[in-house]
Amino acid sequence: MKSLYTVLLLTISNLFMTFAWYGHLQFKKISWLHGLGLVGVILISWGLAFFEYVFQVPANRIGFEENGGPFNLFQLKVIQEVISLTVFTICAVYVFKTDKLGWNHLAGFALLVAAVYVIFKKW
Repeated sequence: MKSLYTVLLLTISNLFMTFAWYGHLQFKKISWLHGLGLVGVILISWGLAFFEYVFQVPANRIGFEENGGPFNLFQLKVIQEVISLTVFTICAVYVFKTDKLGWNHLAGFALLVAAVYVIFKKW
């Protein structure tokens, strides 16, 4: 169950992270945000990043093996990266609609799956 909570919280965290890091690139499409200066963009991004941490910190605390969770630090990091790229890809293709998913992206994701396997494999 802690695995599920960890992945769920990291997924929510990464949704906020994606919008904090890349959402402002879409502000030109929103009339009332179009003329917002850099300081305003930074403040909005910081506000979103706050919620990223509200979910990310508990996810890592719940998931970390020294706190009774199932994952070590390397496993937590790899899980976070895979979730991050998955959430980013879905947002870029279906929400922001700025990019198309290509064969090279799929090949890269396959390599990430291989990385997950190697990190989680007990040698």
